[in-house]
Amino acid sequence: MGYLFTSEAVSEGHPDKVSDQISDAILDEFLRHDNQSKVACETLCTTGLVVVAGEVRSEAYVDVQAVARRVIQRIGYTKSDYMFDANSCGILSAIHEQSPDINQGVVRETEEEQGAGDQGIMFGYACSETKEFMPASLILAQVILKELAVIRREGKEMTYLRPDSKSQVTIEYGDDKQPKRVHTIVVSTQHDEFIRPDGTRSEKEAELAMCAKIREDVRTILIPRTKARLERAGDCLSKLIGEDYILHVNPTGKFVIGGPHGDTGVTGRKIIVDSYGGRGAHGGGAFSGKDSSKVDRSAAYAARHIAKNLVAAGVADEILVQLSYAIGIAQPLSIYVDTYGTNHLAISEGEIAERIGKLFDLRPAKIVERFGLRNPIFEATASYGHFGGRPYTEEVTVWENGRETTKAVEFFSWEKLDAVDKIRAEFGLK
Repeated sequence: MGYLFTSEAVSEGHPDKVSDQISDAILDEFLRHDNQSKVACETLCTTGLVVVAGEVRSEAYVDVQAVARRVIQRIGYTKSDYMFDANSCGILSAIHEQSPDINQGVVRETEEEQGAGDQGIMFGYACSETKEFMPASLILAQVILKELAVIRREGKEMTYLRPDSKSQVTIEYGDDKQPKRVHTIVVSTQHDEFIRPDGTRSEKEAELAMCAKIREDVRTILIPRTKARLERAGDCLSKLIGEDYILHVNPTGKFVIGGPHGDTGVTGRKIIVDSYGGRGAHGGGAFSGKDSSKVDRSAAYAARHIAKNLVAAGVADEILVQLSYAIGIAQPLSIYVDTYGTNHLAISEGEIAERIGKLFDLRPAKIVERFGLRNPIFEATASYGHFGGRPYTEEVTVWENGRETTKAVEFFSWEKLDAVDKIRAEFGLK
């Protein structure tokens, strides 16, 4: 029997994502100046105010105010009407030194034996239904918001758009568990009050006129541009968006008050948006603001890399990988695999998990080394998800031996399909 599945996404202007981006930008600045920095940075955003708190062990100094203002400006909060403005908001820093009790569990004389920065469970997931090896519902929800942000920045159409927005996509799946069509799209976007009551129009009539205009623009501008974006990328997901989907736009009415003025934002509050859109599982640990000695982040990236490469190698059509760690201990305590009944091998999931432990070095220091997680790469992950992105290389500025220099750095390296051949060799796949 067929079924419906839904995922949501939020834009970079969503208050929780503003917080995530500030936290990761501050992390990046510490790593840019001292790549041995240990950082746990939390951010709160509300009306006219940003509060940054956390624990840091670093030789670097970071101008927290300057970093936060740069991020807020890039996102688009640049007008006093938003009640949250990059140039005028207050910024308070309450960052202090990392506890030595934590440090002694993480730092070792031999770097390879660096202990995990905390206990916990981390999950990685992948499926074969999209070219990103991600759920179709989440990819579509993200692409809708990415295109909405492009429209807002272009300033040629839908000129009333403000930075805060959310989307939700429901996919209808067939009996074969493959996506058949988009069933429902929900778009909620902050906007200017571009139609006001006057002598001929009451307040309610003005609101209804605004809502009708925004809904029509989403239907005739945003969705067609989203489909065109997918088609340009050669993505067959565009074919899932027909003419028969249900559309909800700003379902509660006008959405003028938004961003941190409408809802207080806090780092780490969008963990499902950041991961797999409700598919697979989540261990509960957030990513942003944490350096990669915290396995909440680094081991989640490693688990995704393993799951994606296993699916790409043909081990199964859908895979969940769980890793668990204890603070101060380098080796994972357990490895678990679930293929949801799609296993193509003649061996059990327990044996697949056992071989994963042999194929991949899952000590935190080795994960950090493999994916280059001491580089300033994390602000890019703090909006539109940590998984499913395209790996790329970019020149970044860092300080080495007291001097400013540039070097080529890989972003989203955990998304690389660089372990497929060794997995196929291990499992006897062609």
